[in-house]
Amino acid sequence: MMPFLYFPENKWEYLPAGLTCLLFIIGAFLTWRIFVKASQREAKRLEHVEKQIQELNGTGHVDLSAR
Repeated sequence: MMPFLYFPENKWEYLPAGLTCLLFIIGAFLTWRIFVKASQREAKRLEHVEKQIQELNGTGHVDLSAR
């Protein structure tokens, strides 16, 4: 029967697990950066749309009650 915790004598057996963990950490970081960049682009686009709406209304604020 194999023991519950297995600590190998040959420390090279840790390498695949460490590389896999590192790969997933890098992937998670890159995914997070993609979401941040997309969010910034969306905020900039919405700011531009809001300015266009304000210019069309001729006021300094957006009137949402006119819908």
